[in-house]
Amino acid sequence: MNEGLGDGCQPPEERRALVLFSGGQDSATCLAWALDRFDRVETIGFDYRQRHRIELDQRRPLANAIAGLNPTWRDRLGEDHLFDLGFIAELGQTALTAETEIRMDRSGLPTTFVPARNLMFLTTAAALAYRRSIKHLVTGVCETDYSGYPDCRDDTIKALQVALNLGMERRFVLDTPLMWIDKSATWKLTEQLGGEALVKIIRDMSHSCYLGDHTSRHDWGYGCGDCPACHLRGEGYRRFIIERGGEPV
Repeated sequence: MNEGLGDGCQPPEERRALVLFSGGQDSATCLAWALDRFDRVETIGFDYRQRHRIELDQRRPLANAIAGLNPTWRDRLGEDHLFDLGFIAELGQTALTAETEIRMDRSGLPTTFVPARNLMFLTTAAALAYRRSIKHLVTGVCETDYSGYPDCRDDTIKALQVALNLGMERRFVLDTPLMWIDKSATWKLTEQLGGEALVKIIRDMSHSCYLGDHTSRHDWGYGCGDCPACHLRGEGYRRFIIERGGEPV
């Protein structure tokens, strides 16, 4: 459904959020976090020719399942936007956009690092938020349990917020609810937001695996089990289960 901009029936921009929603665990948790806090929540995703394109297929079923847990959340979930950023893959091959080995390169960063990816994602999201009178941009970047990507760091996000606000004469707020928590705490936040039902939805429906494996089932969800994203997700889930007393979800 297309919504008019500046419509008096819409909540004020301070109460509206745009969630960068990939279909992965972190962005799914951020979607629940936003639905719990804002009056209207829209989502935005990006097709950048990623190897794990299965995440694009998971996005809408996952978002609808999350919103369906709560009548208030269901009413708050608004339009979804998907943008083609295929030029990102054309800028140069990485292990996320080509069939190349996942390893550490000479720069000290993993070959899964896609230069400026999050900068372009957030800039595109801000341009859309400008048009739709949305103040809050919510992203699942984190520098606690992560692969060392420089565009996930808190300093990067703060600097980008300043640049976006100056460049568009707006007061955007870049919300990063996962910035200072590890993957175990992310699972715990999921449980706090929506109980075991939300944990199960995100475990079973979200996709994190860099190789796009959504057929191999583990206790923490689907994935190859060997890539860095699977290791982070799996280890975080195991710590979460131990910390909650070892009871299965």
